[in-house]
Amino acid sequence: MDSPPAIAMPEFRPGTVWLVGAGPGDPGLLTLLARHALDAADAVVYDALVDERILRLARPGATLEYAGKRGGRPSAKQQDISLRLVELARAGRRVVRLKGGDPFVFGRGGEEALELAAAGVPFRVVPGITSGIGGLASAGIPLTHRMLSPSVALVTGQGAGSGGAQGVDWAALAKGARTIVLY
Repeated sequence: MDSPPAIAMPEFRPGTVWLVGAGPGDPGLLTLLARHALDAADAVVYDALVDERILRLARPGATLEYAGKRGGRPSAKQQDISLRLVELARAGRRVVRLKGGDPFVFGRGGEEALELAAAGVPFRVVPGITSGIGGLASAGIPLTHRMLSPSVALVTGQGAGSGGAQGVDWAALAKGARTIVLY
């Protein structure tokens, strides 16, 4: 049997940040592009939801920096994390910002992308499997089903600052989405 052809991967250039989704924890659920980023990274800045098994996939010699947040515990401020990404990139490092799930689904990846863009730092977004989809799938529960649940809403359980999600119209959600996934 012939081996499959190699998949061409984009170059991960020094001075670049990749915002990478680590998925819901299982290393087998990483994308090929996420694995490629970990193989090439000089620095990995990771959050509290990233599984240790995934961190062990980082290139030998890559620095690992914890930048996790946990409710009720001292945590790095988001602005400090974003500035650290800029600093590492400007030092010529290939930086992976490794986030649990998907970086743009309640992962503050959007805030980090805006900071990188404002600083003129090139970046790429590598999507990951978000827990609201991966958790249900691993339990054999379809997120949508054309006969039972033709719509879904992904909703944050916490807004910026303390307290619950501000601006969420719960009554409209209850009427409009058959499935609601709370983060």
